[in-house]
Amino acid sequence: MGYFSFLEIDLTLKITLAMKKIIATILIAFPALCFSQFGLKAGLNFANVSKASSINNSSRSGFHAGLVFSPSSKSIISSRTELIFSRQGYNYKTSTNTGNVDLDYLMLPQYMSINITKYFSIQFGGQMGYLLNAKADSSNETTSSQSPYGAMMDYYNKFDFGYGGGIEIHPVSGLLIGARINISVSKLYSFDYDSYSTTQSPSFIPKVDVKNNVFQLFAGWQFGKNKTKKKKKSNDEK
Repeated sequence: MGYFSFLEIDLTLKITLAMKKIIATILIAFPALCFSQFGLKAGLNFANVSKASSINNSSRSGFHAGLVFSPSSKSIISSRTELIFSRQGYNYKTSTNTGNVDLDYLMLPQYMSINITKYFSIQFGGQMGYLLNAKADSSNETTSSQSPYGAMMDYYNKFDFGYGGGIEIHPVSGLLIGARINISVSKLYSFDYDSYSTTQSPSFIPKVDVKNNVFQLFAGWQFGKNKTKKKKKSNDEK
């Protein structure tokens, strides 16, 4: 009886795993099925946090890369959905320590695009991010293989919300080049700043509420562009 119970549990686990893979495949493929245009983009991040003068913060370079989805439209206003991996963070310097903080997000921007011409567009909208990983490096050496600050992810809010805007040019069909600024409105750190003791605070954490700010430069290629249809001349015209 125990053997058959084991087989039943194993079969249930395999079915559950298969269902998760199917659901994940559907979620990934759904945007491509809904949007006739899709593409790839990648670029540089110049990231920082707001109101963090207590740690002498400065901009930190990173990168982003991901997928672009948009409906087929020739109108002046269109939409843009993206799924982006983005490495952000900031550099810091205190009287006792210097270092940097790296934050890896999975971003879901949803933007509106005003197409001034077929070569130039202005974009604005909102975005949501999910924190995948957090890491802090410092000049203070430690003999421990673990972070001296404990579980890094415990300090941060997992979700990030914000807005942004930018421009994009299309020199040739398919190619896109642009710049964008993203400004967060949600707290970066998850604790209460007023009740958090300064003796407990790691040196890379400012003593004020901070938010992510990111300036991006990017390039990419979009597939499935609209094909202009040639007008047929009427045989009745003389």
